[in-house]
Amino acid sequence: MHGVDDAMAGRPVRALLQTIPLFAGFSDAQLEQIARIAVLRQVPRHKTIVFVGAETDCLFVIVTGSAKVLNRDAEGREVILSILEAGECFGEMGLIDGSPRSADVVTNEPCDLLIISKTDFMRVLSENVDLCLNIMKSLVLRLREANHKIESLALMDVYGRVAKLLLEFSEKENGVRVVKRKITKLDMAKMVGASREMVSRVMRDLELRGYIHIDGGRIILHED
Repeated sequence: MHGVDDAMAGRPVRALLQTIPLFAGFSDAQLEQIARIAVLRQVPRHKTIVFVGAETDCLFVIVTGSAKVLNRDAEGREVILSILEAGECFGEMGLIDGSPRSADVVTNEPCDLLIISKTDFMRVLSENVDLCLNIMKSLVLRLREANHKIESLALMDVYGRVAKLLLEFSEKENGVRVVKRKITKLDMAKMVGASREMVSRVMRDLELRGYIHIDGGRIILHED
């Protein structure tokens, strides 16, 4: 691991930190404080960053890349709880309540991670109201997302859950909703609680009916 200033030579650290929602509203002095205590770790694809049950000793912020948060049962079957993108963080809950890691986090692609130790994080948290507010916003957002997921699993069939997942992952581009992130059918199945085969059938049906169009690695949604 490297200091942020060393590992990102030539890239303005302050500008980098300003793009991360966790540090929104921070002054230049506060951003410099974070830059001094954060270290950068480069992690390859399909690498487990943290393991469920492990001691929570630091906060992770994804700078580039993406990672999935998942749990496994005794037979090794996986359930993906969420997919984290650049700018998102994980590990803050355990730092606040002292509990062990509640899930595994595995990289979907090569990632650059900012890491802040528990001691440094708790000190900065006690000194910065903005950070406290941003942490609360992050936790509230995750609670809302968990509520929506529970509602979907309870009230929707697989067809509806897949359609809802595509809509949530999409973003507007030139007036059209597009899923840009790379997500496999297997990962989709683990997120909606279905088999890969069922998800494949639903995707084929959505495409045949004209609701989606798959163009390379992008999924284009037709809303009309």
